[in-house]
Amino acid sequence: MFRRTLEILSSSFKMAAQELWKNKLRTFLSLFGITIGIFCIIGVLATVNSLEQNIQNEIKSLGNNTIYIDRWEYSGGGPDYPWWKFVKRPAPRYLETEEIRKRTSTAQYVAFHIASNYPIEFGGKQLNGTIVQGISQDFEKIQMLAIATGRSFLEREFDNAANVGLIGHEVAEKLFGKPELAADKYVEVRGKKILVIGVIKKQGKSVMGDGGWQFDNSLIVPYRFGRTIMNELRADPLIMVQGKPNLTSKAVKDELAGTMRAIRKLSPTQEDNFALNDINDFSKVIGDIFVNVNIGGWAIATLSLIVGMFGVANIMFVTVRERTSQIGLKKAIGAKSHIILTEFLLESSFLCIIGGLIGLSLVLLLTQVLTKALNFPVYISSANMFLAIGICILVGVIAGFVPARQAARMDPVVAIRSK
Repeated sequence: MFRRTLEILSSSFKMAAQELWKNKLRTFLSLFGITIGIFCIIGVLATVNSLEQNIQNEIKSLGNNTIYIDRWEYSGGGPDYPWWKFVKRPAPRYLETEEIRKRTSTAQYVAFHIASNYPIEFGGKQLNGTIVQGISQDFEKIQMLAIATGRSFLEREFDNAANVGLIGHEVAEKLFGKPELAADKYVEVRGKKILVIGVIKKQGKSVMGDGGWQFDNSLIVPYRFGRTIMNELRADPLIMVQGKPNLTSKAVKDELAGTMRAIRKLSPTQEDNFALNDINDFSKVIGDIFVNVNIGGWAIATLSLIVGMFGVANIMFVTVRERTSQIGLKKAIGAKSHIILTEFLLESSFLCIIGGLIGLSLVLLLTQVLTKALNFPVYISSANMFLAIGICILVGVIAGFVPARQAARMDPVVAIRSK
């Protein structure tokens, strides 16, 4: 019995494929709505998920479980943002890093960072707009600097304010032609000669624009040497504190608040004159934003799928009417109602799957275009592919159920006699 059922379903599937091929225009018009719907859903999901993943990766690159101590609230903005209050706050100082290290039991690493834009010179060539960054020793323990050529800093170079530096891939290409030629060369910034000891591995363009470290366009030097080039208080100073393993960033942030108030000798009635920015908070905000974007994408795509569903239902009604005599004959030779029902549901689902595969193919082309245009990888995850197929099957079953039930309930004698 089971074998006979499979044979009937197999022949029905072949017949469905033949009918779809025979009526190409009608099939195309029915597929169009499904194709557009899947294209919209998977296209939006692929683009949004890829963008979110890239932004989240860049946020994580700022340091896991890390608190940034600055004058500014990084999450601030809008017309009510009290910038005038933050401008008056004292800038973080290098001396505060030592106090934080001594007083904060939850802190594993404490780093100091300053940065400013200066032209770099080499061999009579000048490169403008390069970011000169001064870092303390713990910076590399919080934010990994992958070295492509040469080496990183030694401990004594931090202690002795050595005039050595790491340059970004883009800076090395523009000054030396090839990054590997940069090592052991001297560049000059504001009259100070700096020995290039290494080239940072290419990072690529940041999705966050100017929000990342921009290592490709940077010259990084030890902090003590960096302050001979730039004014610490005017070079966007900040302190980075990474918590110990197995501690939440909230625990680190709570203790830091007390530490900073003690260091700056604030009375209980005085407001904080510093900001504690938690990297994990940024990640959560970004996640919430993209949830809303995904909801919008689903709303738009659902309209297309509904239109496509009516198109598929229409073609199935027409198919049932055209095959009325065949349905009657099948029932007369023993085909059960559930076999007829399954046959048309399979055909409807098959039709939607074809439309979905066309939509997925178009999304694959879209990902290639966007990858080149946006300078970061846009891809379709395997989960989204399975989601697309699942949606196609669901739409096929819903669109084909009423026509399939109509076919399954036909009286075989009446159906055979129909023309």
